[in-house]
Amino acid sequence: MQLPVELFLALRYLRPRRTFVSIITVLTFLGVTLGVGALIVVLSVMAGFQQVMTDKIIGFNAHITVAMADGAMLRDYDALTKKIESYPGVLAAAPFILGPVIVVHDGDISTCYIKSIPVDADDPVVPLRKSLKLGDWELRGDSVLVGSEWGKRNSAFPGDKITIFGPAQISDYLHRNDKNPVTHLPEDLTIQGIFETGRFDYDLNFLLVSTETAQQIWGAPDAVHGIAVRLRNADDAEAMKEKLNATLPNTLSARTWMDNNRELFNAVETERVVMACLLCLILTVASFGLCSTLITVTVQKSREIGLMKALGATDQQVCHVFLFHGTVVGIVGAILGTIVGFLFLHYLNAIRDFLLFAFHIQVFSGSVYFLPQLPAVVNYTQVAIINLAAILVCILAALVPAVSAARLAPARALRYE
Repeated sequence: MQLPVELFLALRYLRPRRTFVSIITVLTFLGVTLGVGALIVVLSVMAGFQQVMTDKIIGFNAHITVAMADGAMLRDYDALTKKIESYPGVLAAAPFILGPVIVVHDGDISTCYIKSIPVDADDPVVPLRKSLKLGDWELRGDSVLVGSEWGKRNSAFPGDKITIFGPAQISDYLHRNDKNPVTHLPEDLTIQGIFETGRFDYDLNFLLVSTETAQQIWGAPDAVHGIAVRLRNADDAEAMKEKLNATLPNTLSARTWMDNNRELFNAVETERVVMACLLCLILTVASFGLCSTLITVTVQKSREIGLMKALGATDQQVCHVFLFHGTVVGIVGAILGTIVGFLFLHYLNAIRDFLLFAFHIQVFSGSVYFLPQLPAVVNYTQVAIINLAAILVCILAALVPAVSAARLAPARALRYE
């Protein structure tokens, strides 16, 4: 098949010759390749972190929480729970108490959050029984489950005793001078098990108790902080929130798991965008290299350009030669970059282990992030956009030299030939 003359000349100019221009051309190919590969790797890893983080947050939190708009305790919660469970798309709903307490273990004092879950079985809203690492899943009576990090820091094991001071004891202290003060004794609980969710802050800062025990700690036997709701599809949380806010009394407010963790997700998204912008600079540098290469080619090939125009080549055809040059560089660089990116992602954890073994460079610490491997999620639509952007950048970089070559007058090009 005979190639168009513009594409033929563009490929001819790309052939390696032992000149400085060829070196710049090779560097341009490498720049586009590295830019595309780096973008694919970094954005895939960031997407993997975001997905893992989302899974862990959903695994420990309800899809939606319904509570009093003014932050007060919620009473008559059984009727509200049944009403919410009747909504289409709601899988389960359960009352909960969640708040800070002071914990004493072997004389050591620490601050934690207690989270209440039903006694009879695993929480239908937030199934945490699968996170049990050590001991028994038992929350009846004076039982408590502690996070693995809290247990490690406080040398706590199943069978140990802890004392919890909650709002009830603080309220007693504030009203100690009343005429008829009420005294709530601190709760002495027995550690029945240790759970590990995989998120450092959850495993360090949370204790699991029964709803009844949490109500005693809070000094509110007939009230809870809110209703936790689990949906059949977590992606429907925003729509369900709007529906609940529209149909429930104005004194109640519904919030999604995204609302409760918006700052964290905004930080991850900001970091992702900044990393993408920084890596796009590699493509920009490669485009400048391509532009300088084509300007040099234009100067070196001015005689050939003059001959082409003298033989009847139009300005558009000359322009197409250099635009094809940039397009070929973009296409080949994008293809090679995609291959390099996918290979890097495939051997990502092997490369991490090699860097640690050979150079003692800790790229990713599993003990810090509680992830055995670097997560990566490839978004093929995003990969296609990166490739198209790389090709477009190369075409735009070739535009100025192409227009300059098209405007070259034949008489001026052949004056001294």
